[in-house]
Amino acid sequence: MTEAEIKRIREGQRAFFESGRTLPAAFRKEALEKLYRAVENNEGLLADALKQDLGKSSFEGAMCEVRLTLSEITYLLKHLKRFAAPKRVRTPLAQFSARSYVQPSPYGTVLIMSPWNYPVLLTLEPLADAIAAGNTAVIKPSAYSPATSAALAKIIGETFPQEYAAVVQGGREENTYLLDESFDYIFFTGSKAVGHEVMRRAAEHLTPVTLELGGKSPCLIERTADIKLAARRVVFGKYLNAGQTCVAPDYVLVDVCIKDEFVRAVKEEIERQYSASPLENPDYGKLVNKRHFDRVNGLIDPKKVVHGGKSDNQTLKIEPTVMDGVELSDKVMGEEIFGPVMPIIGYERLEDALAVIKRFDRPLAFYVFTRDKALAKRLIEETGFGGGCINDTVIHLATSEMGFGGFGESGMGSYHGKAGFDTFTHYKSIVDKRLWIDLPIRYAPYKDSFVKLMRRFLK
Repeated sequence: MTEAEIKRIREGQRAFFESGRTLPAAFRKEALEKLYRAVENNEGLLADALKQDLGKSSFEGAMCEVRLTLSEITYLLKHLKRFAAPKRVRTPLAQFSARSYVQPSPYGTVLIMSPWNYPVLLTLEPLADAIAAGNTAVIKPSAYSPATSAALAKIIGETFPQEYAAVVQGGREENTYLLDESFDYIFFTGSKAVGHEVMRRAAEHLTPVTLELGGKSPCLIERTADIKLAARRVVFGKYLNAGQTCVAPDYVLVDVCIKDEFVRAVKEEIERQYSASPLENPDYGKLVNKRHFDRVNGLIDPKKVVHGGKSDNQTLKIEPTVMDGVELSDKVMGEEIFGPVMPIIGYERLEDALAVIKRFDRPLAFYVFTRDKALAKRLIEETGFGGGCINDTVIHLATSEMGFGGFGESGMGSYHGKAGFDTFTHYKSIVDKRLWIDLPIRYAPYKDSFVKLMRRFLK
């Protein structure tokens, strides 16, 4: 798409928003209902596209993308009237007599830039939140998931006029054109490197941003953990989408007294969930492209592989791989893996494990497996991260009742449910002052007799 075409889309959306058509809750509700029907009616198209881009099975595509999207829209429809309504707040005595309230107001025309790893979910969930808040939206899906991007363009194009919601397909050039434009809000999900550039470019227009990034999310297996259940849930979270999940456990810290048992349980779970020949399993996903495939393969140290390690250049699949005896100096610990490789590090003291976690930037997620509730509480309170689970992995993002987002280097801002509505909303603080009384105390010339009154009102 050319720079001129992108400019026309943005200008058309600005005009549409300024017409006021997106403001009524009834309009937003109708748009969300249209989006729901469009996604549900095109579930087969989206499943085929996800299979083509990422090798996702139809079940995984439905469970982790399409159905989660529909769940978010359902939640927004249920609560939209309440979210969009003004909220009355207490008026201080000093402002007598008045009514004070907070008025939710959409930002305007927003830009949503989504990644390739969950291209349906991470495009349509923020779009639903933006629509619920009353915005127009320009959507830029990833060029690395072309089949899904094309499917999204078809669905959005058939559902909404371009001046309300439009998909821009393409790569870096289109990204540059979009960031040259002045949007009212930018929502970006992707790598930390690109996030830096998005934030830098947004600053040129003083545009507020939400950044959903990533990092090396740790998983800690404490000695009291249910080892078999921990292995099952860690394997699920680690190898879902062939490891290409922003909140996947990046590395696993295990108490040395249970490490061997945990490793055995992980091996058993990999074979149970993905079979003894995962490269031939049609339900096991692939790496998104050859470049990513080669990068992840380059992180595997064959001398430390205790399970898996094989790959297929033709299908771009890498076996669910486990590396034991990993050290911080190993290549696999030098960057976010974003692939099906699980490094395991043994620790003798809990303080040693925490020291490892604190060596890295604050992660998007943290997982702890333990039966010790007091210890779990302590670890959650003392460790900096975006979100996480106690005795599970990944599932904390699968709810509209809690915000999901990064912390520090793993991102800023959050979304899902009310948090998503808030992200795309500016809250105006309004005081509606009555006409029947006007206290003279605030007006000059100031009198000594007003001091006692002022101190009574303002304390």
